[in-house]
This record gives sequence, C-alpha cells and structure tokens, in this order.
Amino acid sequence: MPIIARLLTVFLLLCLSMAARAEKLRIVTEPWAPYVYEEGGKIMGLDYETAVIVFKRLGIDVEWQLLPWKRCLAMLEQGLADGALDIFRSDEREALLLYPSEPLSEVEFVLFHANARPHPFRTLDDLNGLTVGTSPGYLYSQAFRESTLFKRETAPTHEANFGKLQLGRIDLLITDRRVGRQLLKQMQLDDQITENPTVVSRQSQYLAVRRKAGMDLLAQRFSAELKRFKREPAYAELSARYDSAPSARR
Repeated sequence: MPIIARLLTVFLLLCLSMAARAEKLRIVTEPWAPYVYEEGGKIMGLDYETAVIVFKRLGIDVEWQLLPWKRCLAMLEQGLADGALDIFRSDEREALLLYPSEPLSEVEFVLFHANARPHPFRTLDDLNGLTVGTSPGYLYSQAFRESTLFKRETAPTHEANFGKLQLGRIDLLITDRRVGRQLLKQMQLDDQITENPTVVSRQSQYLAVRRKAGMDLLAQRFSAELKRFKREPAYAELSARYDSAPSARR
C-alpha cells in the first residue's frame, strides 16, 4: 500500500476512534489578545479563529479552555490536555509535544516604558541595572533569559505588569507588540505608556499536540490545511480584521 494511502488510513482510524468514544481534543491556552481572548462569553482572536476553521475542515471536534499559562503547561505535562494553542517551540518541549511545520503566527517581543520614566533601548546593555516585567512560563530569547545585566520580575497577568509599570514598580516590561497595543487600548493607558520600536526577539507560535498514537499524522494534516487556508482571501480578511484594531502579531 502506498505511503500516502497508509497515512490516510491511520488518520481515518484516528478520527473514527475519537468519534466512537465521543471524545474531543482538549486544547488549552492563555488569553493573549488579539490572538485568542474571551469577550462577552465568546472566545475569539486571530489564531483561535484560524485554528477553529482548520479543525472544522479536518472534521475534528475541539474543547477549548482559557487558563493561566503555567497551568496550561502543567496540564500538558500531566496529560490533562491534548494540546496547546499559541505555544513557542523549544528543545525542552520537543520530547512532550508535536509541532506542525506551519506556525499560526509570529511574535515580536518589544519593551514598553512609562512616559514619565523613559528608558531608551537599542541593545540589552541599555537595560543595565533596570527591572523588566515578564510573564511566568513564557519563553524569551536565550540572550534575554540569561543576561545578568538586569533583573526580571514576573507578574501573574499582563494587566498586572502594565499596572506595575504605570506605578513605577518596574522600569520596563516585555511582551508581544500586538498584545501590548491591545492592552494599552483596553486599559486606557495609550497616553501614559510607550512601545519601544526595537524588537528584542521574534518567535513563531504553534498549535502543538501531545505525543501519542495518531497525533503525528494530525500535526501533519493540521499543517497542510493551515497552509492552504493562509493562501485564501478568508485568511487575509481575518488577519486584516485583527490588524486594524490594536495591532502591528505569538
């Protein structure tokens, strides 16, 4: 039997098996507007809506949960979730997760500072002696993670980080450019906090699934359908809708 036919057979059996047990894929993620968030009791966002369309085309039912990021990671490790939306790829995670070859989106990590306390930034050397707000469980670039020039201080939420920056409890904070812009608008801090144009690092975001029977083929199928969808006008319209509000893309 040709290899393509065998792969399709395995995928079909996987889908039939899940349907027979009336099971859904459980995918977890953290609110990360404009990529995924909840508004008026409805989950929405660029990457979420993209993933929903792809899974629908694959004929796979999904149960979505929005949780703090550290809890999402713990659920993956404990086998309580089948996958995660908008997760970065790393060597440490390869043993646990399978990643499609096609990312959902690209993140640009930048720094934000309070207008009352500006801190010009071009390189990590400019952060010497400062305190930078971070998010727990997030993967930043190796250079940023390992630098001894400055202090990293985590906050439980992105909103808390911006609150600390506004109050002067941290000197800067690091987050994705689009996410930061969305929060500044949401918290009405546009006139008090400014985004630095220098990109600290860029990383791809994926819909990754736990390594278990049939999931390797699912990752391949998801990647192929995602690539196909990205070439369609519907994806361009979806992307433009989220780019037009608070944006610039994890």
